[in-house]
Amino acid sequence: MKSRRAINLIVVLAAVAAAVWLSVSEPFIRPEGLPPEIPANAPQRCVGIFLVCMSLWLTNLIPLAATGLIAIALLPLLGVLSQDRAFSLFGNRAVFFMLGVFLLAAAMISTGLSKRVTLMALQRFDKSPTRLVVGVTVSAAFLALWMPEHAVAAMIYPIVVEIVEALKLKQGSNYAKKLFLGLAWGSIIGGVGTFLGGARAPLALSLLHEAHPETRIGFLDWMIAAAPIVIIMTGFAVWMLCVRVPNDITDIKAATRMLDQRVRRLGPMSSRERRLAVLGVATIVTWIIAGHDLGLAVIAILAACGLFVLRIVDWKAVQDYVNWGVLIMYGGAVALGGALSETHAIDWMAKQVINPGTPVMLIAVLMAAVSIVLTEGISNAAAVAILLPIGYSLGDSTGAGPVLITLAVTIPAGLAFLLPISSPPNAISFSAGHYSVREVVRLGWPMTLTAFAVVVAVMFLWWGAVLNINGG
Repeated sequence: MKSRRAINLIVVLAAVAAAVWLSVSEPFIRPEGLPPEIPANAPQRCVGIFLVCMSLWLTNLIPLAATGLIAIALLPLLGVLSQDRAFSLFGNRAVFFMLGVFLLAAAMISTGLSKRVTLMALQRFDKSPTRLVVGVTVSAAFLALWMPEHAVAAMIYPIVVEIVEALKLKQGSNYAKKLFLGLAWGSIIGGVGTFLGGARAPLALSLLHEAHPETRIGFLDWMIAAAPIVIIMTGFAVWMLCVRVPNDITDIKAATRMLDQRVRRLGPMSSRERRLAVLGVATIVTWIIAGHDLGLAVIAILAACGLFVLRIVDWKAVQDYVNWGVLIMYGGAVALGGALSETHAIDWMAKQVINPGTPVMLIAVLMAAVSIVLTEGISNAAAVAILLPIGYSLGDSTGAGPVLITLAVTIPAGLAFLLPISSPPNAISFSAGHYSVREVVRLGWPMTLTAFAVVVAVMFLWWGAVLNINGG
C-alpha cells in the first residue's frame, strides 16, 4: 500500500513539474484557429492543468471532488479563462440534472417505494434457486435504468443479505456468490442503459454541449442505442452465474417465506409513495417526449421541486443522499473540458497521437477499448472526463461524429466488472465477504471481454447500420 502511494505521488509530482514548465516557458503549443482574445500561452497552460488533473484522477491521491475544485481555481489563476467564464462552466447542466436525479432517488429510498418495488419484483422469482439469481440480476439491471446504479446496489444489498441469512449460507457459499455478483453485475449493466443509471452520461452530455453545441442526444435516443448492450450483457451475466458458478443448494423455501413476510409487512402503498410514483413516471415520460425542447436538467430540477411541493419528502430526509462530491467533480471536469476546447489545446494534443487519415470506426473502437480498460482502475466519471475531450478532437480531425464518440467512450466506461474498486456496485457486493478478489477477477474478465466485444458489434451493426451513427 505504501509503495503504491509512493508511485502515485511520483506520478502527480511529475505532472505538476510538467505543468510548471509549460506555464513558464515560451509558447510553443500554437494550435490552429486560436481566437485573438486568448493569450498565446493559454493553450499550453491548459495542457498543464489537464496533466495535473489527469494524474490526480488516475491516482486518486486526493478526492475526485477536490481535483474538480483545483481545475476551477487554476483556469483563471493561470490566465486560461476569465473568472466569470470558468465559474459559469462549473454551473453546467450536468450538475443540475444529477442533483435532480439524486433527489428523486433519495425520495424513493426515504419513502420506501424502492424497497417495495424490489421486494415485489424478487417475490416473482423465488420459486427456485436459479430463478432467484435471475431475479436479483434482472431486477438490479431494470432498476438501474431509472436510478443511479450505486443507489440500486445499496438498496438491494440488505435484501440479499437477508436472503443469505434466511438460507443459512456459510461464508464463501457458491449460491451467495451468485446472488451478490448478480446484484453487482445487474446494477452495472442497467446503469449504462439511460442517463439515470450513472452520472457519467450527464457529464458526457455537458462535455458534448461544450465541444459541439449544435449536437444533442435525447433520452430516448440514448436508450435505443444502449438497449442491445443492456439486453445481451444481462443475458450473458445470467448465463455466467448459472453455468460458471455451481449451485450448492437446492431448496430456497426459507428465502421465499422471508420475502413473503417482508412484502406483507409493507402493507398498502402510502399516499406519499403513490404521489412519488406518479411524479417519477411523469418525469421519465417528459424526458422522453420533451427532453430536447425543455432540457433534461430543467425537467429534473422541476421534478425535484415537485417532491417538496407535493409534500412527498422534506429536505432533511433527502439531503444526506445527495453525493455533493460527485457534483463538484463533474463541474470541474466540464469546466476543464470547455477550456481545452476554447483554447484549442485539445486539438493540438490529438494531432500528436493520431493520424488524421485513421478510419472513423477504428477511432471509435480504440476509444472504447481505452475507456473500458481505464475504468477498471479509476472512476468511470474520471475516465469520461479524460477521454471525451480527446475523442472529440480526434473526431473532428478524422470525421468521426460527436455522437459516435460520446457513446463509444461513455457506455464502455460504465462496464467495469473486473475489480471491487472498479465501481460502487462491485465494492458494495464485495463487502459482504463471500468471494475474494481472485475469484471476482476470474469471473469478471470474461464479462469485461464480452462487454467490449458486444459494444464493438453493436457499434457496427446497430449504431452504424441501423441508427446511422457513424461519421456524420
